[in-house]
Amino acid sequence: MRKSSLTLLAAAIGLAASQASAADLPRKAPVYAPPPPPQLTWTGCYLGANVGAAWASVDVDNVTTGGSISRTSNTGFAGGGQIGCDYQMGAWVFGIRNMFDGTSINGSRTFTDPARFAGTGTVDTKVNWFDTLTARGGYLVQPNLLFYVQGGAAWARAQATAFTSAAGAVGSASGNSNTGWTVGGGAEWMFVPHWSVFLEYNYMGFGTRSNAFQVCGGGACDTFSAKANISDVLLGVNYRF
Repeated sequence: MRKSSLTLLAAAIGLAASQASAADLPRKAPVYAPPPPPQLTWTGCYLGANVGAAWASVDVDNVTTGGSISRTSNTGFAGGGQIGCDYQMGAWVFGIRNMFDGTSINGSRTFTDPARFAGTGTVDTKVNWFDTLTARGGYLVQPNLLFYVQGGAAWARAQATAFTSAAGAVGSASGNSNTGWTVGGGAEWMFVPHWSVFLEYNYMGFGTRSNAFQVCGGGACDTFSAKANISDVLLGVNYRF
């Protein structure tokens, strides 16, 4: 009986000693798990800038005689900014945007009207700026790559000035708020959260709007009209918040 008690006591002492030794061992540090990357979302608003090329088809017609005086296709620089908001529903993204760009589009075309003016003349055309307000809808082919189409209203300031070799400037037209329509499309890539770049094409039609002006010479005046249609290709960047 005494022997059994001594055996149990020795076992208990051995177990306590092993537990104390285990407690003295250094503990392993927990494995670090990096936080998951933030989820990409297209829902929200943004500000951005753009730059690219623009070209305009400008028609100047002689309403009095029914003849076309100038039909030019002018190319220039375009650049400006945009602001808008998007809402994502699954793989679909819908939004609204306003974009304003200044341009360097200008050109000149010679005309001849011996019945009214001595010698020849020129019509100089210029597009100063355009502004578009569009709704857009797109589909995400990848979580960070959006293909979209857009359309809406457009405004532009276009000028046309007629000159003759005898009298200098003889008439001009300018429109501060020529109103038309626009349609276009492009692709936008969100390369990191909150930042995206886009490439797009747009067409702005003002074919139903014209500005009339008088061109006088040789004791008579003709009425001219001017209208312009504009296209652009733009590369831009947006910051989303």
